[in-house]
Amino acid sequence: MNTTTQRPRPLDGITVVSLEHAIAAPFCTRQLADLGARVIKVERPGSGDFARGYDERVGGLASHFVWTNRSKESLTLDLKQPEAVGVLDRLLAQADVLVQNLAPGAAARMGLSFEALHARFPRLILCDISGYGEGGPYEQKKAYDLLIQSEGGFLSVTGGAGETEMAKAGCSIADIAAGMYAYSNVLAALMLRSKTGVGSCVDVSMLESLVEWMSYPLYYAYQGATPPPRAGAAHATIYPYGPFPSGDGGTVMLGLQNEREWQLFCDKVLLQPQLALDERFAANFKRSSNREELRAIIVESFAQLSAEEVIARLDGAQIANAQVNDMAGVWAHPQLKARERWVEVDSPAGPLPALLPPGRNTAFEPRMDAVPALGQHSDSLLAELGYAATDIQRLRERGAI
Repeated sequence: MNTTTQRPRPLDGITVVSLEHAIAAPFCTRQLADLGARVIKVERPGSGDFARGYDERVGGLASHFVWTNRSKESLTLDLKQPEAVGVLDRLLAQADVLVQNLAPGAAARMGLSFEALHARFPRLILCDISGYGEGGPYEQKKAYDLLIQSEGGFLSVTGGAGETEMAKAGCSIADIAAGMYAYSNVLAALMLRSKTGVGSCVDVSMLESLVEWMSYPLYYAYQGATPPPRAGAAHATIYPYGPFPSGDGGTVMLGLQNEREWQLFCDKVLLQPQLALDERFAANFKRSSNREELRAIIVESFAQLSAEEVIARLDGAQIANAQVNDMAGVWAHPQLKARERWVEVDSPAGPLPALLPPGRNTAFEPRMDAVPALGQHSDSLLAELGYAATDIQRLRERGAI
């Protein structure tokens, strides 16, 4: 843990125990750690969180794991062994929050249902993260990010225009959505406990989290209306809004939101002010319906310009635009550099760059501590819980830790 002098953080003094793997729960608890919470990550001896083995792209460490597990303490426990369960009990007696995303029903079978825990630890907050939530016909169904993207309708509106050109998101958005709602719900539960003095249960499902994010296309297709079509990197219902090629082989992303911007685009970017009067393009729904004709006009105009020249015209007209960055471009992004958003954190592979959490607060600095090795903190945590060195050695010999 960080021992440097630090202004108080919002979750200083809060202890979170997490039975977590993959992305959703670790992303939730990492954000709690960002705010100062002490997060004790319980992992299986020998293997740990299976996300540790996803790849070796970060100096031998897995990219997903590095992202979602900094500032945590790793404790290995084989919870099939009674002595390991006894360790967990001692931890929970001192904890404020338990987060788990084990297989459906696994936590309850281990005696970790809210009803069982609340009777013993009335102030403990339990956050259950699952694919489909408690109850309903899908309760026991396995769920992974891509499968929830499919069930939640995301794939139906994402990808190319062809019927078979569906595409998943390039990052784990269903996991991220669930992690974000788990994080905010845990914060709300902590606020509620400060008023009532007792803990509560948070039930977060990946499906419901992603469907919340799908509300625009859902309402667009209200009462059986035609849903938004797949439009690749373009906007499905606003035009022009998406990528356009420039004459030097580059690509420029731009977006128009209203009629004032459409007139400025015609006048200052395309240098065709008369186009703003063309009835085919006189409103967004008309431009969207006639997007192929309009695209041809834009592409022909941009063919005479480099990407830099197109962006200069767009900036001059105050039309929203962006470069299409690859990962190298994001690592080197001048805005992130200017705002000093990259710092270093320690890890078993040595110092690594890490992005500061979004949202700067003038009252405190976020916690940015090391990514833990598997079981790195087992001995110190057990000693803190009152176990003697001989007890710890015995637990290790039995494979309980």
